[in-house]
Amino acid sequence: MHGLSKSIFVSLIIIGIASLVFWFIYNPSENITKRVPGMDQRIDMDSALSEKIQIGEQFIKYADYSSNLRGKWNVFRGPDRDNINKEKIGLISSFGGKTADILWEVELGEGHAAPAIYNGKVYILDYDEETKEDALRCFALENGTELWKRSYKVHVKRNHGMSRTIPAVNDSFVVTIGPRCHVMCTNSQTGDFLWGIDLVKEYGSEMPFWYTGQCPMIENDIAIIAPAGSSLIIGLDCATGKVLWKTPNPGQWKMSHSSIMPMTIEGKKMYIYAAIGGICGISAEGEDVGQILWKTNEFAPSVVAPSPQVLDDGKIFITAGYGAGAMLFKIVRDVNEYDVKILKKYKAKEGMASEQQTPIFYQDHLFGILPKDAGPDRNQFVCYNKDNLQTAVWTSGQTERFGLGPYIMADGKFFILNDEGTVTIARLSTSGFKLLDKFKVMDGQDAWGPIAIADGYLIMRDSKKMICLNMKAE
Repeated sequence: MHGLSKSIFVSLIIIGIASLVFWFIYNPSENITKRVPGMDQRIDMDSALSEKIQIGEQFIKYADYSSNLRGKWNVFRGPDRDNINKEKIGLISSFGGKTADILWEVELGEGHAAPAIYNGKVYILDYDEETKEDALRCFALENGTELWKRSYKVHVKRNHGMSRTIPAVNDSFVVTIGPRCHVMCTNSQTGDFLWGIDLVKEYGSEMPFWYTGQCPMIENDIAIIAPAGSSLIIGLDCATGKVLWKTPNPGQWKMSHSSIMPMTIEGKKMYIYAAIGGICGISAEGEDVGQILWKTNEFAPSVVAPSPQVLDDGKIFITAGYGAGAMLFKIVRDVNEYDVKILKKYKAKEGMASEQQTPIFYQDHLFGILPKDAGPDRNQFVCYNKDNLQTAVWTSGQTERFGLGPYIMADGKFFILNDEGTVTIARLSTSGFKLLDKFKVMDGQDAWGPIAIADGYLIMRDSKKMICLNMKAE
């Protein structure tokens, strides 16, 4: 018996040594190809250039509709581009222990494109996987009835979703940018097609990793778009599609997922754009409209999704994910010359940063969700003072994490959506995170598209469904 035990003991030692050797020499990743962001299902440039696409070719009218609602969330981040709803409408602070008041829901093609709201109508750029079409769809805000659809055939492979942008809407026009850089302008009331531009063919634009994420802007009936090809930014007449001005692109910067933001410095209005290659300010008015006023390549990661956040006193905050961190800089004007002064650069573990959503600036504080590479505070909703972006005023805590979800400020509250479709209501505060209530309203995943609020109705989406909640307080 003793001899048998000794044999077993020796056998176990041999097995242990063999296992240890195998552990050191075995390479579990030798047959795994490194994943480059967005390249797994990306459309190649040759296919994009050879495919014949007739923008706006299809139209279907479903219903007539009129509304007395006049609320507007008509562009990415709202009318003032700050992601703050300023309507004087009381919104709920709690779901009252009941289910959320879901007014309607609509199935969508897989993606993260979010809606614009204008005078009782909802506009969203969808991708119909069955018919293989980019489709601008218009719905009634109060009941979700689909009113009309303007679409065109285009092949888009699923790549962590497809459509990602938000339309720009005013009284007369709707401007969209599709996943493969197709710009379309229609009449906002009737859906009548006005004009379209293929940015890849016309300007040599290069589709970003996960298709187009840039949201268009309309100012004074001029569509502001960043092709980031032969021209960096262009201004087009919404009525005719005529190019009114072009910005040169001497550095050959590429299109990012970021959107153009307006800014005024000492009375001079400009457009701020964070491209792949650098950040610049473009004159938005006067004889030099479209000209580059300043630029810097001090922050130039290969993927940029958040848009530049304009603070005050000429300061701009820019951030990105995938290890990029953030940068704070200031634009200094001397007569008609502009200079860029870098104030702070740091990694995500060292301060305020974001991977996908653009932070909110309010009362000298920045609010947002930290990226996954931010250390112990990752994916938490946080607050930082603008004068100290490396020490958090508060965080939401380890039990309240939100992934890459969107958030919006309205009626003195934050409405935050996590990846899995749970809505959190938190009190607006610079002293601490004050949770009011939360409720799971969707069973989906990747609920990343920005939230829209108008007339007390909140619209959100996950990867395949859009829902409308009545958030008006009784």
